[in-house]
Amino acid sequence: MKLLKNKKALSTVVTTLIILVVSVLLATVVTFYAINVTTTRVQEESLFLTKQHVWYSSTYGAEAAIVIINTGGKDVVIDKITVRGQECDWTNVYYNVTTGSISSDLDFNTTLSNGGTITIGKTSYTFTQGTSGKDITLKSGYTMIVYIDDPDSISLNDIGTTVGITVFTANAQYYKEANVQATSS
Repeated sequence: MKLLKNKKALSTVVTTLIILVVSVLLATVVTFYAINVTTTRVQEESLFLTKQHVWYSSTYGAEAAIVIINTGGKDVVIDKITVRGQECDWTNVYYNVTTGSISSDLDFNTTLSNGGTITIGKTSYTFTQGTSGKDITLKSGYTMIVYIDDPDSISLNDIGTTVGITVFTANAQYYKEANVQATSS
């Protein structure tokens, strides 16, 4: 009875309003925090895929090539690369990391080897063979030229069809399509 007659106690309406305002403020803070976390994560990693090709040669088999540019603000670890959904074994992947831009198109190459060179435009690039079980790191602002020897699922019957090349990182996957081209090499 004493509690009901106490004039210093807050009324039910005022108490409800305080609880309502506090909960709205708390929800707003949580929402802004979530938006901040997701937008900064998205802005940090960004890869641009270009100059994608998939070739088939009756003499040498299939080959794929792509240029990957890290346009984001952080270094990226490339977990795997797939061609038409089939993961490429790292020992079939040959890559070169450069700070320069690649203006010329990529050509079919019959001499893929560890330490081998390929001339693109007027510049020669030395390629490194991927190591099984070791992912490839691409620094922010760098460009990677990737050649894939004998991607698993490409055959003579695929010439003229569109296949996808997907690059997987820890946070995202990047997808580009290319038509399978016949080559006389």
